[in-house]
Amino acid sequence: MRLSSLQQYILLKMSEKGTRMDRKIFRRFYETRDRKPNKKYQEHIITQSLERLIDRGLITGFGKRTPQKWFLTHVDLTGKGIKAIQEIYHRRQKTLPFT
Repeated sequence: MRLSSLQQYILLKMSEKGTRMDRKIFRRFYETRDRKPNKKYQEHIITQSLERLIDRGLITGFGKRTPQKWFLTHVDLTGKGIKAIQEIYHRRQKTLPFT
């Protein structure tokens, strides 16, 4: 399964904590980037990534529902998400300790 770098970041951060997380934590992804989008677009991109992870069944979203849309406040991992995290760790190339 192909995941964007933001989606991988979201899953890895959730694996560190292991419980329900607030979505504000995922803004830190853009602190390390050289080219950052505007704050308004950052929120939109994070929301899109969260919704796509929910559609794939990797996370569960919690929040408020209006007749038009969902407002996600917290997210939590599912069993399928835990397997995806293991796959991400397995795929990452390990560096050798050359001096």
